[in-house]
Amino acid sequence: MTLLRRLSSGVLAGLPGGAVVALVMKPPWVLWAVHTVVLGAVVSLVVSNRRQSPGSAFSVGLLVGLLDWVAWPLTLVPLLNGITPSWTVTVAVAHFPALVGATLSGAIAGLVCHALAVWFPVAARPARAKPHVVIVGGGFGGYGAVRELDRLVARGLDAHVTLISDSNFLLFTPLLVGVASSTVEARHVSAPVRAGLDHASFLHGRVESIDTRTRNAYVSAGRDGMLRVPYDHLVLAVGAVPHFFDLPGVGSHAFAMKSVVDATRLRDHVLSSLEQADLEPGPAEQARLLTFVVAGGGFAGTELVAELFDLVHDVLHLYPRLHDLRPRFVLVHAGERLLPELKATLGEYAQRKLGDRGIEFRLGARVAKASADDVLLDSGEKIATRTLAWTAGNRPNPLAQHVKQGPLVVEPTMRVPELPGVWALGDCARIPDPAGGTYPPTAQHAIREGKAVANNIAAVLGGRRPVPFRFGGLGVLVSLGHRTAAGEIGRWRVSGFVAWILWRSVYLSKLPGTEKRLRVLADWTLDLVFPRDIALSAGKDRRAA
Repeated sequence: MTLLRRLSSGVLAGLPGGAVVALVMKPPWVLWAVHTVVLGAVVSLVVSNRRQSPGSAFSVGLLVGLLDWVAWPLTLVPLLNGITPSWTVTVAVAHFPALVGATLSGAIAGLVCHALAVWFPVAARPARAKPHVVIVGGGFGGYGAVRELDRLVARGLDAHVTLISDSNFLLFTPLLVGVASSTVEARHVSAPVRAGLDHASFLHGRVESIDTRTRNAYVSAGRDGMLRVPYDHLVLAVGAVPHFFDLPGVGSHAFAMKSVVDATRLRDHVLSSLEQADLEPGPAEQARLLTFVVAGGGFAGTELVAELFDLVHDVLHLYPRLHDLRPRFVLVHAGERLLPELKATLGEYAQRKLGDRGIEFRLGARVAKASADDVLLDSGEKIATRTLAWTAGNRPNPLAQHVKQGPLVVEPTMRVPELPGVWALGDCARIPDPAGGTYPPTAQHAIREGKAVANNIAAVLGGRRPVPFRFGGLGVLVSLGHRTAAGEIGRWRVSGFVAWILWRSVYLSKLPGTEKRLRVLADWTLDLVFPRDIALSAGKDRRAA
């Protein structure tokens, strides 16, 4: 009914513009009337939305008119007459009056559609109880779930959907390393959640507790204090938080990499360390400031140490007093080789590439203690440094532990056993795979888990049985700096410059929205030509003082 109403509004909206153009240009009456009705219907499908501004409706109508001009007089009319279309400047100039008419008709239709949507809104349906699906967490899993449920509601799913998150954007965490190394702008790795939702609601707040017996979530949001949000189905997608294993000093001195704030703070700290080293007369303190330790040799730690190495060496020429000094980079990893997620040959390749640049490795070692002046390893070695970046451990968000004590092991369908209506996915849950293990906490898995849990909830609401989650993975890639990468795509192993191009292409394609892709592409392109920005974004970093 809504679609029929929008098409009817479009027919009405197309008439005023079509009449104005017809009076001026005097086209064939019947053909122009049909053309006007179709143009108005198309414009209505795009802009008949009360949330749009008049300016936006005008612009969209103008664009539809422009596309209509290219499609109709320049393409379809020649084809119908048996002529090969030509889009030369001469042909375009000859059809310039048609361009004016089409864009004018589209713009007027856009404004009329907007006015009709505002003056004659769709009457609200009688209030009735609908099942309420609440998603907690706005990461890859939660956002994937709400987007799929939003699509299902548009197709007829009879439910209310609410996403609750303490950040109003989706953070593309794989590019946080780029933020820390000053190759990507911080705001370019996030996309506003609200912009991606048409039917679902968004609540900006933090879920403090969940009562699974009464099916209520309690949310701290703004001045309203604690809000009670009832649910029929609850999806926990709250991710993981850094785990410092209660090691002395690590929690207070290490830099985690979980948010834009974390990445920006690490970037500022590294640059502040260079500034301080440039002023420091003592060689021992200079060496301490120019020593950077990264804990964790998985994907995050390996990419981070490589990118920090590139950042420091790319800007070192700007600090004349440091030219004769050699910054030191140390990667501490508890395993016997880097990148245990990859085949041994690729891990060895990564270690060889990084080692050739001068990066040091402490394999089979763990951080035991940290202070503002040094890092102590369990081997007894003490490394004088003011920089410890931590990627060596994560644990499920405490909210997941609040819902159910112990590891949150779920069924293959992602239902939480013994908690009716509760589902969990992503880093905060252990989802069994067909091989007897659990699915890894990667973005590609979380996105698909979100979509799968949305379809399972829709199945339950429709009286059907949920299905187990199945996904084999698309492959893994890791950046090694210096325009080098390594990874596995299916059965293929790739490394070197080709893998780096593939790494950037894959991440670029996965960014949410065309705008963000273009912005990140622009950042990467500028990074190839210009030096990295060394302006501090938050003033002097305390830890470098």
